Parts: sequence; C-alpha cells; structure tokens
Amino acid sequence: MTSKKIETALIAAGRSKRFTQGSVNSVIQRASSLVFDSVAEKKRCTAGRADGELFYGRRGTLTHFSLQDAMTELEGGAGCALYPCGAAAVANAILAFVSAGDNVLMAGSVYEPTQDFCTKILSKMNVSTTWFDHCIGAEIAERVQPNTKVVFLESPASITMEVQDVPAIVAAVRSKAPDAVIMIDNTWAAGILFRALDFGVDISIQAGTKYLIGHSDAMIGTAVANERCWAQLRENSYLMGQMVDADTAYMASRGLRTLAVRLRQHEESAIKVAHWLADRAEVSVVNHPALPQCKGHEFWQRDFTGSSGLFSFVLKARLTDKQLAEYLDRFEHFSMAYSWGGYESLILANQPEELAEIRPAGGVDFTGTLVRLHIGLENVDDLIEDLAAGFARLSACPA
Repeated sequence: MTSKKIETALIAAGRSKRFTQGSVNSVIQRASSLVFDSVAEKKRCTAGRADGELFYGRRGTLTHFSLQDAMTELEGGAGCALYPCGAAAVANAILAFVSAGDNVLMAGSVYEPTQDFCTKILSKMNVSTTWFDHCIGAEIAERVQPNTKVVFLESPASITMEVQDVPAIVAAVRSKAPDAVIMIDNTWAAGILFRALDFGVDISIQAGTKYLIGHSDAMIGTAVANERCWAQLRENSYLMGQMVDADTAYMASRGLRTLAVRLRQHEESAIKVAHWLADRAEVSVVNHPALPQCKGHEFWQRDFTGSSGLFSFVLKARLTDKQLAEYLDRFEHFSMAYSWGGYESLILANQPEELAEIRPAGGVDFTGTLVRLHIGLENVDDLIEDLAAGFARLSACPA
C-alpha cells in the first residue's frame, strides 16, 4: 500500500479510469466470452491473461480486476484470487500447495468448516493434519515435520477469540521449514486491521461475505498472496474453476468504500458492550481481544490497529436447554444467524462440551455457556438494554 492513510486508500483502491470508465464506481462487466478484434489482439490477450488482460470470463472482467487490484494494494500483496465464499478461499488456498503425503499444521481453534475440510477432504487425499494449541508461539517449531507444506493460522480464533503471536510463529516455522507456506484466516480484521503479509505471512484469506460485503446479502472469498506464492495460488485456483460473478465482485468493491467508517463504529460499540458485560455478575470472562482478560491481548495490542464487532463471553453457569431457549428466543435487536460482519447485531450460543468437540488440540477451560455476539450498527444503548433484558429473563427462569 502507498503512504495513503487507510481511509483514503479504501476510497481510492481499484478505481483507475480503466475500471471506472468515467463513473465513480467500477463498471459491472458481465461476460463469459470476450471478443478479440484481430489475431494479434487474441495473441496479446492470451499472453497477458494472468496479468489483467481480458481473455475469458473465468479469468475475470474489469469488475473482478478492480476488486483484485484494490485488495492487493490494501493487504500489501502481489495478487488477489477471488472465490465464491470464504470456505472456498480456505480450501483452494491449501489445495494449491499440498500433494499426497504432505502435512498441514493447523491451529486448533480455527473455523469449524476449515477443520472439516482437513478431516473429511484432505484426509482422503493422503494429506495429514497436525493440530496445535492456538496459544503457542515459538514452540510451534517442535511440531513442524519434514513434510509440513502449509501452516494455517486464524487470529483471533473462531468463537473463543484467542489472539496468536504471529511473528513468533512465522519466525519459528521459517527456522525449521523455510519453504512452508504460512496462511491466515484474516476475516476478523477485514484484512486491514492486521496486515498479515507485513508480518511474514504468505497468504491472507478472508470471507469477504462478512465485512467487505457488509450487508449480509452476498458471499465472496479473497486470498491475497505475496510474490513467492501468487503465481501458484492464481493458476491452481483457476484450474479448479474458482471465480465469483461480476455483480458480487462489484458489491465487494462498493463495500470497501465504507469499510473504515463501519469498522470504526463496530469497534466502538463492541468495546462498550464488552466492558458492560465484564461488569455483569452473570459473566465469567469476556473474550474480546481489546480487553486484557482475553488470551493473547498483548499480541492484539502490539500487532493490530483496531478491532471489529465480533467477540464472545462465557457465563458462569451452563444453561439448561430451557434457559437457553428463554434467553435466545426473545431478543429484540439481536438475531440468531450464522455468519457476521453485516450492519445487524447477531447472537449465538455454544455449550462447553460442543466447543470441546471442535477443539482437536485440547478441550476448553470453562464450564459455562459461551455466547458469541456480533455488534452491529444499531444504537449501542439499545443493544445493552436488550442484553440486560436477556439476563433478566435468565434470572426469572429456573434451571
């Protein structure tokens, strides 16, 4: 990225005249076949098909190139591949760099579909997965094997929000396996609150479905790679047929323009709610990276430039099914839904034994019900009032 501040970069990235053609936003160019005016032009476009020449719809149109240029600039990479969702970005980034007999070293608290991809897909391809405790740093070197080709991180962790010591992990992996590809699911930070490639990570992956789109109405995945990994990621993803439609690419580009101001409000409101929850008698711990009680807070403080709207908290009690339904079913402003990153506030809950089942590198260290919140763009006092009413319902509902 240039010396522009992030707010300015988000407005300007990917908006060259080639992509806007005189309008404010990038054009929406829907195409499968792209017509060549001459044999010479066909040869030129074929030769430049990997470098932004209009060649065939699966390689992308001006709409896709605009978003890819923007993401490449914003995350400081050599190129950006687009996918139909975040899970596709994760799966295809890993597939681009492993073969039968290889090993993937995977953080133990990553997004559950990422875990499932390893156990249900990679295992059938004779690619092994080694899980490691999400909170270890340089000790990861002990887990690197001669056949480890990919090291996969996610910071903060899915649901429980532990922040990883990425610089220590990167240094340790490089000391044992210099050619291993280090990837990170960087969705929580929207790729800009933590510039992963600046810390030695090779590929930064996002479910752009979340903050890039920002309105819970489209799905897209992105993977920004450094110079070392870009060509292999690009060509393998192309051969696997990975792409996204022009309209969704346009919506992601448009989402970039308001990303900074949306994230700022998500952060401000979420931190206020997190502090309020930390003072509640019903709450055991608040897992928000900006709070000192969150595991890895010191790494967030050192490496991140801000926080987003997603965090969790653990109740002192494990709720019964009746209590959980009474608690979750009657919120006014919080909706129950998967995903997050949109303008609306969301709530989901997990029992400790449910989380223990998806923590292959060890169980959980709490016994109460965990509640995950995404704090949207509503008035934060209304959200706090809604949460307070939820605690009142619990106190009136016997176990």
